Amino acid sequence: MSLVDDSDDGDAEADGLRKIIHVDMDAFFASVEQRDNPELRGKPVAVGGSSGRGVVAAASYEARKFGVRSAMPSVTAKRKCPDLIFCKSRFDVYREVSQQIRAIFRHHTDLVEPLSLDEAYLDVTEDKLGIGSATRIAELIRQEIKAKTKLTASAGVSYNKFLAKLASDQNKPDGLCVIRPGQGAEFVQSLPVRRFHGVGPKGAEKMAKLGIETGADLAAKDIEWLRAHFGSFADYLYRAARGIDLRPVRSSRIRKSVGGERTFSRDLSSGSELRETLEDIIDIVWGYIERAEAKGRTVTLKMKYTDFQIFSRARTVDRAIEDKDEFAQLSRALLEEVLPLPMPIRLMGLTLSKLEREGEEEPKRPDAQLSLL
Repeated sequence: MSLVDDSDDGDAEADGLRKIIHVDMDAFFASVEQRDNPELRGKPVAVGGSSGRGVVAAASYEARKFGVRSAMPSVTAKRKCPDLIFCKSRFDVYREVSQQIRAIFRHHTDLVEPLSLDEAYLDVTEDKLGIGSATRIAELIRQEIKAKTKLTASAGVSYNKFLAKLASDQNKPDGLCVIRPGQGAEFVQSLPVRRFHGVGPKGAEKMAKLGIETGADLAAKDIEWLRAHFGSFADYLYRAARGIDLRPVRSSRIRKSVGGERTFSRDLSSGSELRETLEDIIDIVWGYIERAEAKGRTVTLKMKYTDFQIFSRARTVDRAIEDKDEFAQLSRALLEEVLPLPMPIRLMGLTLSKLEREGEEEPKRPDAQLSLL
C-alpha cells in the first residue's frame, strides 16, 4: 500500500534528493519459526526462553494482538497470552535467511546499510538495473523476498533515512508506504512522538508532561526551548519534527557498541534483586548482540544511583567474546565487584564494545542505547 502514487520518483532526482528505501522484515524470528514449522502458523509464537527468567526476543503478530512484545519477561508474556508457544532461538538459521535477503538488496544497489539481521537502508538513487523508481524497486524487493524465503517484508520509501524508517512501520505487516518530497514535514507532524526513533517510553512520558504529544507539538517549539528541556537531544528532535535527516546510507562502517539499559519502576538496592535484574538484561542485550552480528571484547556495566550520578565498571578481554555464557560471566563479575552498593539505583545497563563487526546504524546521540522496557 502506497501513501501516494509514485510512478517514477522524478522529482526526487530533479531536486538532488536521494532515493532511500528502508526494508524491515515482519516479525522476522517468529516468522521464520512459523515458516519452518507449519503447526505454528496462525498461532501466537514467541522466540526466547520460557523459564522464569526468560525474555521474549521476538513475537508473532498473533501474539502481539495480546500485547506480547520483544524484551518482555516471558512470565508476563505468558500471563497476557496463556496459549503462547515459545520457540528457542536459532540464530544460525536467521543469519542464513538474512544473507539471502541481503543478496536481493545488492542485486539492486551496493549502497546497503544493514541495521540488524532483519532490516536495512538502501540508497537506490542510482540503481544497478536502471529501474529509476524507488517505489518500483521496493515492490520488486518485497516480491523477491517472498518468493525466495516465503517471508514478508514491509518497506518505506522516501528521500531520507528518518522518513523511510517511519514509512516502513506505517503499513505493517507486508506493507509499503511512500513519502514523497514536500510531504515529509506534514507526515511527521501527524505522528505521535513515540513513533520517533530514539524516543522511548520515558521520553514520551516526559514530553507528554510538557504538552508534546505529536510531531506538530514538537515542531511548534523553538530550538532554545528544546535545548533547555532535552539538552544534547534537542537538535535531533528539532530536525526530526521537520522531517530533516542528512545522514547518508553507508554500506560499511564500524559500530562502536551494542547495549541496552533498563529504568526501574522503583529503586533497587538488595543484592538478590540486582542479580535477578542483571540476568534479564543479559538475556535481552545478548539478543541485540546476536541480531546485530556483533563481536566485541569489552563489557561495561552501567548504573544510575537515586541521586542521578552515573557509575560504570568495564572489563576487557584479549579476544572477541565467544558466546552468551562468557558475556554473562563477565557481566556478573562486574556486578559482584561493586556489591554492596552505597545507595539504591534507578537504572542498570550493559554494553558490548571494542567491536570487530562492520555495519549498523550509529546512535542518534552519543550515549544512546536501546531502552529495554
